[in-house]
Amino acid sequence: MRTIENLARENFKQKALRLLYPLIKKMGKKGKNGTVLINKELKEPISSFYALKAKLNSGKELDFSLLKGKKVIIVNTASNCGYTAQYAELQTLYDRFDESVEIIGFPANDFAGQEKSNDNEIAEFCKLNYGVTFPIAKKGVVIKNFEQQEIFRWLTDKRLNGWNDHAPDWNFSKYIINEQGILTHYFGPSISPLDEEFLIALKNN
Repeated sequence: MRTIENLARENFKQKALRLLYPLIKKMGKKGKNGTVLINKELKEPISSFYALKAKLNSGKELDFSLLKGKKVIIVNTASNCGYTAQYAELQTLYDRFDESVEIIGFPANDFAGQEKSNDNEIAEFCKLNYGVTFPIAKKGVVIKNFEQQEIFRWLTDKRLNGWNDHAPDWNFSKYIINEQGILTHYFGPSISPLDEEFLIALKNN
């Protein structure tokens, strides 16, 4: 059970992270967190994106075949990261594009232990702090190991997606899949979902 003291401490931490976010983003663009990869030839996947499923935070299963005809953004998330303010940016994007774009957040504790301990806490955090309404998956593993979630195995293995082996560099790495189920882009965490290059990628292909 969280005490008033713990809640106050968490609120202070979130305010500090929001203030630091612009600086963290700017500095990160100079390193690996600013990585951008593009499927310029639009190589098609070997294994279909639409054959995949994900277990959501709510306990429901999301069948990706229901996402045909939409752009999809897959992003690995964390509650206590310098990039956590991107939850607000992702929600802005979700509201702006309405039914044409689906965003799915995948909470993970793979980078510096920055995620909360359970799915209920994560759901509460996303709703109270950022008003998140896009789907959030159950907490899992996004880096390459034997526990890696099925969707991230597909995203990071060119034998499945057709061209990309690049795994998330840190929390809030973003992958774009187009309306035909083709993985078109990878954006590192320092590229905001509201940056012009990201929006152009989302509107094209």
